[in-house]
Order: sequence, then C-alpha cells, then structure tokens
Amino acid sequence: MLSQIQTQKQQLKILPQQIQMLNIFHLNVLELDQRIQDELDENPLLESAEEEETVAIDKFAKESVQDFESWEEHGYDDIPDYKMEYENYFNSESMPNVPIKSFSDYRQHLKEQIRYEGLSDKQLQLADYIIDCLDCHGFLQQDLEDMADDLSFKQGVIVEQEELEEVVRYIQELDPVGVGAKNTRECLLIQLRHLGKKGPDVKKAIQLLEHHYTDLSHRNMEKIMSALHVDEEELKIILRLLASLKLKPVLEEVDGGTVNNNIIPDFILNVNDEGEIVVNLYRSRSSSLYINQSLMETVHHSANSKDKSATQYLKSKLSSAQWFVNAIKQRESTMMQIMKAIVELQHDYFITGEVSLLKPMILKNIADKVGVDISTVSRVTSNKYVDTPFGIILLKNLFTEGIINKEGEVISNRVIQSAIEGVIETEDKLNPYTDQQLVAILANKGINVARRTIAKYREQLQIPVAQLRRMWA
Repeated sequence: MLSQIQTQKQQLKILPQQIQMLNIFHLNVLELDQRIQDELDENPLLESAEEEETVAIDKFAKESVQDFESWEEHGYDDIPDYKMEYENYFNSESMPNVPIKSFSDYRQHLKEQIRYEGLSDKQLQLADYIIDCLDCHGFLQQDLEDMADDLSFKQGVIVEQEELEEVVRYIQELDPVGVGAKNTRECLLIQLRHLGKKGPDVKKAIQLLEHHYTDLSHRNMEKIMSALHVDEEELKIILRLLASLKLKPVLEEVDGGTVNNNIIPDFILNVNDEGEIVVNLYRSRSSSLYINQSLMETVHHSANSKDKSATQYLKSKLSSAQWFVNAIKQRESTMMQIMKAIVELQHDYFITGEVSLLKPMILKNIADKVGVDISTVSRVTSNKYVDTPFGIILLKNLFTEGIINKEGEVISNRVIQSAIEGVIETEDKLNPYTDQQLVAILANKGINVARRTIAKYREQLQIPVAQLRRMWA
C-alpha cells in the first residue's frame, strides 16, 4: 500500500565558503601572506597596494644608484661587511667568541629517515606534519583527533585519526628512540621495546610501566613486588634499568651562539603610560587589498558580449575577489574582538606577566563574550602568538582549566604547574620532594590542593616521581 508522509527534520550543513573562512581563520601571519599571494597570482581582478609600493621603491632605488664611488666613499663611509654578516642571527649585540656552528634540527633528520619506510605520498605528508608538531624534546603532546580535524580543514581532504595513529607508529621506530611518545611513560616503554635483549628485567620493567605505573608514582613498592612476583633486590635491578633510560627522547643543545626565534607574532600588545593595554594586529592586510575598478566595469558592461565563456570567467573571478576581500576583513575583525576579550579576562596577567595571576579560561568563555562559535575561537587562537612586553606568548597556553582549592578559590592549573616546576627546580636532587611534601610546600605559598592533584600535574609536566628523580640525579 502506497502512502505519503510529510515530516520535518533539521539538518546541519556547512557550506564550502564557510569551510574556506575557517581555513583563513586558522592561518598565521606567514601562511596568510602566502594565501594572499596565491590569490593575487590566480585572480586578475584582485590587486594589492603593497605590490605597487614595492615596484615604486625598486624603481626609485635603481634610478638613484651611483655609477661611481671613490675609494674614500667605499672604504670609510660604510660599515664593514664582517660586522653586519651575522647581525640577524644573534640575540646579543656582541659576537660570540666561539666558532660559528651550523644549527641542525632533529626534525629534519626524522623527515630524512621516514623517507626510507616505504610510506605513500599521503602518509609522508602526514608524517611531515606530525614531526613538525613535536616539541623541543621530541614529545607529541597534541591530541591526534584535533590534529586530524586541523589537517582536514587545512588540506581540504578528510583525514582520519586512525591514519595519524598508523603514521605515529612509524615515527616511533625512528632514531632517537622514544621520539613521538606522548609522555615519559610511553617514552620509557618505547626504549625498553627497542632493547635487543629480552631478559626478565626488561620484561618486568615493561610490565611495571604498563600495569603498575600509578603504584610506582605513589611509591607502593610492596604492592609492585607482590604484583610482579619479585623481591627487593630484583626490584632494585628493574629500577636501575629504568634509570639508565632517557626521560626525554631529544636532549640536544645548540652551541656556537643562540639562534633567534623565527616566530612572527599575530598581535602586538603594549601598555601605555596611563596603564592601559593597547592591542593591534602585527600586520593588517585588508586595507591593502582592493578590486581592479577598470576590470570590474568591464564585467558590468559585458552582459551583451558574444564571448559567454570569458564573461562567465570574469564574473566568477569578480565574485571570488569580493568574497576574499570580505573574508580577510572579517578575519581581522574577529581576531581583534577575540584578542580584546582575552585581554579583558586576563588583564592582570598582561599588565605584570606573572603566571600566578593567570585566571582559568576556556574557549567557551571567549565564545560567549564575543558571540561566536567555539570552533571559531579555536581556529583564531590556534598557532597564533602575541608579542607582549614580557615575551612572545602562544595564545593556546592562556586557555587553562580551573580547580577549586580547599578554601573554595578557583585557581588556574597553569599556576599550579608553574609552582610545581619552580619547587622541583630548586630541590635537593639527591633528596627530592615527594608529592606529599609538595602539598605542604604549595600550601605555604597559598595554594591548597590535594596530593592526587600534585601527582596529576607532575605527570603532565613529564616529571617522574621522587624516587626516580633521585636515581636520575
């Protein structure tokens, strides 16, 4: 029996232009410059005022070059080349008194090694992206699900989390051993599995890290010995084996001078004489982009043209150029709104630069304040930096969860982590503090938290328990 049924349902669809907009929000300064240059190369109706200024400057420079310089002008009027050659490579004005040493990044060596693993072209692209996401010690602390989401938007191709997991397994087989681990525990496990010998001490050490790492953190040695069926002497052998491994995959130092960071901030933040915080974009591009008026008039008067394909091409390029200019304007407007909202919530922190004044803040707080979606805030703050009087800050590091201490006060977890790091850095390495002692020390600093909270944040900071710190001292 045939019948007709009328139903109503809601569907959430995202338009291609919305995806492109999110893509533009995600770009940093250098990536945006390249995106604009690509659009300028592809779209004849889109022009940039900066191009005209550059051409004018180059033309003036060529016209004003002297045809002849005397020896006095050349030899005494200029700064010698040897004083200027390495000026941009060092933070200090004085040159180092050691020979210049070439700087090599361990990530480049990983990219060279991964080429011999027989991966597909797509897997190699994913591997390069993952390797670039490793921190300075070789840990992969970013969530793979978030990375898959970012890659899908950035490349315009769906990337699944499982694909990244497979590539990470290949990276963890590379040298240095342990690279690509999420934390110290996984780094130690990778090193143990790479050992050529498979003796009982190695097997017991793997069991200890896989199933009893929490007991090790809490120093429940009796429970560990009972679970692993070992006595005290055998447990000491296992712990000495763990102490012989690296806590971090990469332990490299740069000699021959300190190389300047190549981070270009997206925002500039200053405090004026009246104590007010002033925020500006590092570089505004919307004001320099415009539509070629003569070509736009040609498009408007080409309705009766016989060449329909050319007319359609110009119309599509005009529509694309108008959308792109509006997208850049919307990007800059949204970025400023979000940054001002962050500054308003973290006013005390930006005035002083003290981490202890950092307040708990999540993406939803800023999204509700600005009136945008959480995903927009995530894209705008991802891989973006702000230049402050106390240094260049990654915006993502300002977003922290808060916990309520014993006195009912909400404290940012970043404040607790900073306090834990500060105490452990100054402890006696041969007699390190236990988690319970850290609770008492932080309480004296006005931070009242439980021991399990200390253990949680200590593990997030890749800091082992006191007994292991003593063995590694």
